[in-house]
Amino acid sequence: MPVPAAAARPPTVLFVCVHNAGRSQMAAALLARHAAGRVRVLSRGSEPADRLNTAVVEAMAEIGLDITQARPTRLDESAVQVADVVITMGCGDACPFLPGRRYLDWELEDPAGKPLAVVRRIRDEIDARVRALAADLLAGAAEEGGV
Repeated sequence: MPVPAAAARPPTVLFVCVHNAGRSQMAAALLARHAAGRVRVLSRGSEPADRLNTAVVEAMAEIGLDITQARPTRLDESAVQVADVVITMGCGDACPFLPGRRYLDWELEDPAGKPLAVVRRIRDEIDARVRALAADLLAGAAEEGGV
């Protein structure tokens, strides 16, 4: 008996930056919000920091997203293997490449050491990109009968 389309696996998006303490964490939280469970979201770093950037945590709290429980996590090939879309943000050659994945490179300023006003601007730029990505992914999934 075929699996109903509604039970199809949601697309998985992997966000990767160097420290997994700012950009990729913001992107993951924003996509999780905008996709409302219709996209699986992962976030990793090529050289993870010990903790999240405090200005990033504050900027996300301002828009109602609590990321205090998120932890920087090292990128490994298994995360790339399960991802349908891999979005890199400055990790360069440290990001593994596997055939069959959709890769996007978002050139974004690193919020490390930046004042809150700059982090807000970076957050808002990520939010605009994430909204467009969510619309694209969800439209594609709907066309395939998965959402």
